[in-house]
Amino acid sequence: MSALICGSIAYDTIMVFHDRFRHHILPEQVHILNVSFLVPDLRREFGGCAGNIAYNLALLGGAGRPMATVGDDFGPYAAWMDRCGVARDHVRVVPGTYTAQAYITTDQDDNQITAFHPGAMNHAHVNRVDEAPGVSIGLVSPDGRQGMIEHAEQFAAAGIPFMFDPGQGMPMFDGPALERFASQATWLAFNDYEAKLMAERTGKGPEALAQQVAAVIVTRGAEGSLIFTRERVFRIPAAPAGAVTDPTGCGDAYRAGLLYGLMNGLDWELTGRVAALMGAMKVECAGTQNHRFSRAEFAARFREAFGLDLD
Repeated sequence: MSALICGSIAYDTIMVFHDRFRHHILPEQVHILNVSFLVPDLRREFGGCAGNIAYNLALLGGAGRPMATVGDDFGPYAAWMDRCGVARDHVRVVPGTYTAQAYITTDQDDNQITAFHPGAMNHAHVNRVDEAPGVSIGLVSPDGRQGMIEHAEQFAAAGIPFMFDPGQGMPMFDGPALERFASQATWLAFNDYEAKLMAERTGKGPEALAQQVAAVIVTRGAEGSLIFTRERVFRIPAAPAGAVTDPTGCGDAYRAGLLYGLMNGLDWELTGRVAALMGAMKVECAGTQNHRFSRAEFAARFREAFGLDLD
């Protein structure tokens, strides 16, 4: 089976300020804010939801095909995808643009100031689902607004089951638009905050939404996750992590686990636990695509975490 993962591909530039923002930002002077932070530590990471999810799915041995738009500066990321065995036949370069970029400055309290440039991501709608033959399952994740709308419509029109995962793109859509996505999707995925926002904008909580889709997945960080279906709610425990190093990208790793379970016909108890362990193994490593493991290592960790055999 092959998954078409519609979403962003981005460079994440992460800088560390060796102090606290609150020591340098005066609340009574924010109307004339003009500050500069010295950031001795800087690293550039490969990121974006489609890139992260496809990377994690490849670690599990699944076939994920990102569908995204990138800029003229895509070269280093393209080489990275090739080294990792991630397909890029549906990654389109938009001439005259930059690949989406996030510039993140973190202080010693783990507060963050982020500037995001969407760049080529704004052209996501030029890609079409019907340009990817042989797709068995889809995912619509944060991307350009029009791209998210059109890709959901195209999956639905083609009869391809897909997961709607709005993530940080959720503020772009009002209640009727979110209702439309829910009417088209097969599965819905949110974190706990996004689930509350979905309920506020549509008047439907996870229980109600689960009556119109196959499942609604709600992640809750260290508290694990809930999977709502028409018949019952599955309570999935969090997998133990050796260290909490960097939570960035854990949601994408979790969603790769969901796709893997769905592609391999696993039940929700197993699928949720695969997803949970993916998130735990990601949190142990800085960056969104720097963790690595073999299939045997993953199976051993799964057995240790949950007392179950994956194969």
